[in-house]
Amino acid sequence: MTLERGTLLHKRYRIVEILGQGGMGSVYRAVDENLGVEVAVKENLFTTDEYARQFRLEAVILANLRHPNLPRVTDHFVIGDQGQYLVMDYIEGEDLRQRMERQSTIPEEEAILIGAAMCDALAYLHSRKPTIIHRDIKPGNVKITSTGEIYLVDFGLAKVVQGSQATTTGARAMTPGYSPPEQYGTARTDSRTDVYSLGATLYAALTGIIPEDGLARAMDNAELTPIRKRNPKVSRRLAAAIEKAMAVKSEDRFQTADEFKKALLSSNSKTQRVMSDFVVPPAPEIEEQPGDEKNNARIESPQISPITPPSSINTVPPSQPPSQPILGKDLGCGPIALAVISLVIVISLFFAFNSKLRASVLGIFVPSPTPSPTPTQVASTPTSLESRTSTPTLTITPRPTSTPTPTSTPTVTPTPLGGSVGQIAFVSDRTGVAQLYVINVDGSNLHPITNVPDGACQPSWSPDGKRLVFISPCAWSKEFYQTTYPDSTLYTIRVDGTGLQQLLTEPGGDFDPAWSPDGRHIAFTSLRDGYMQIYSYNLTDQSLVRLTETPKNEETRQPAWSPSSNQLLYVLKRFGAYQIFAMTDLGQNPIQIARRGTQYWDLLPVWAPDGETIYFSERPSDGPTQPWLMAIGYEERGTEGERVSIANPPILDVDVSPDGSWIAYEGIESSNNDIFLLNLTDGETKRLTKDPGNDWDPTWRPSLP
Repeated sequence: MTLERGTLLHKRYRIVEILGQGGMGSVYRAVDENLGVEVAVKENLFTTDEYARQFRLEAVILANLRHPNLPRVTDHFVIGDQGQYLVMDYIEGEDLRQRMERQSTIPEEEAILIGAAMCDALAYLHSRKPTIIHRDIKPGNVKITSTGEIYLVDFGLAKVVQGSQATTTGARAMTPGYSPPEQYGTARTDSRTDVYSLGATLYAALTGIIPEDGLARAMDNAELTPIRKRNPKVSRRLAAAIEKAMAVKSEDRFQTADEFKKALLSSNSKTQRVMSDFVVPPAPEIEEQPGDEKNNARIESPQISPITPPSSINTVPPSQPPSQPILGKDLGCGPIALAVISLVIVISLFFAFNSKLRASVLGIFVPSPTPSPTPTQVASTPTSLESRTSTPTLTITPRPTSTPTPTSTPTVTPTPLGGSVGQIAFVSDRTGVAQLYVINVDGSNLHPITNVPDGACQPSWSPDGKRLVFISPCAWSKEFYQTTYPDSTLYTIRVDGTGLQQLLTEPGGDFDPAWSPDGRHIAFTSLRDGYMQIYSYNLTDQSLVRLTETPKNEETRQPAWSPSSNQLLYVLKRFGAYQIFAMTDLGQNPIQIARRGTQYWDLLPVWAPDGETIYFSERPSDGPTQPWLMAIGYEERGTEGERVSIANPPILDVDVSPDGSWIAYEGIESSNNDIFLLNLTDGETKRLTKDPGNDWDPTWRPSLP
């Protein structure tokens, strides 16, 4: 759960503000009350024993780094089941991403100096014993201070190479366009991986356009557009050096960061004799306004601003999408973009953990969120499932031969992480009524879970893989926007078909349930206010909280949790189009994820297990065209995202496998609605179900830790 402003962490660090959020945790600006200095605190919300052990090991290695182009780690600690924390220098300034937004492109001499400083930092990391590979170099991780000093930040994906190992348990989240082909899957990464990513970063800085993805190039699905074709002002020698650094095969690149540095400096007569102390002009000073949040932040008595619904976000109505994936061109909020330069995303040196493939998505920057108050508790909160006197009318059996009614079972409580591997729950009306089924991913062991007279659908797993939450009554509907389930409510059931419970005593037209990965909450859409809004049900104290506060003409639906349970994606209908937003688990800081304009509908979002990539379905807003798959990196929110190529559309209602390598989705073949699997590594698809009935709502059973 996101730490609120004013929280005292570890009896020492007073949280001042949230600087950034991702699927794995948040980054905070804080004050070290022992020393009276500002620090940056980065959290990781994955808390298994193995993660904690590895975190401590890697944090000690990072804490011993000392280099003028790298920030210092000053403290690290683990707090029980809450999270893991890394404390480091807080460095103010703008990152290269923001500089690119401000200047469009970076002058050649400036790009060379930035590249040379990054090469120095990389050469230092690569020479450590054990070797450290950064693996996430991109414009957002290059920081420029108010005095023009250059820092390489964010070691969240860094890998410590022990001996001659070819792989590691470290994270492999990709930033397509900046990641080389070998970083996808399980191939070996080494110092040349960082050389590629730095080359791609300089390519984007000089052209204002993110380069073609490395994996797509390796599979001959794309070619790198020459730098000078996009910016003829770049010298031939500099363009050649950067393009060599970005060679698809690692043996064709510069073999060390020092080699790349020499090529960069020698490419321009003004930089040939510059050997050290690489600095660039700092960002222009911006006069802080009296109402600036940073000026007004009170550590002793935090001032919390009112919640801002998505309709109040300072954006213009979306129109045509940008013509190319250029850096931050579609913000619609120029003054805010300038104001938040002083609130840049903090440096972080933190080890995230195992992740797999990201799809081809790229984009840049949205202003950092602003904390808001906790939503008001709903007055009609259920007290306890055990104290309910009304018996649910729903009946269910694990087999068609018997029809027991819901049994008296203990209160639904938070569940541990875990579960089983290689199974998918889905909905089918093959018996004439929608019911829940489970099937192995090889097509075997298909069996029903429910036998509900009024239908059961929209399953969502508990994180231990032992229970499902679902809604009833419900029925098949070809168009999601035509179905609002005004009479439905939430139920939970064990995977063997026993232990049925009605979750809420007073149904409010509740649907779209999503069980949080930490097992503590179920988010859902409700009509209890007369129009669609998102609520969260607390399984610990049975309290109900309304998370969204939008006008009646701007309904919200389809919540989806981040892997760390600290954020929710959701769909907001405004300007006649469905758009994807994110907010904290408390309903704060709504931000738009994908900006595709009113000519597209974006729907049914889902987070990849690494917390880095968001997938969603999309279709034109003016017709019944079959939907396709889109993907966008969370750090690139506010841009278009990118369409994921698939041989057999349509693709709707996707869910990502626990290892991040597969997508289950609802598709059509020979006019039959079935469940399909998409391999994200090679793009191949597999039809999982073939019954003449309609199959939909696929969801992967969670994996073991």
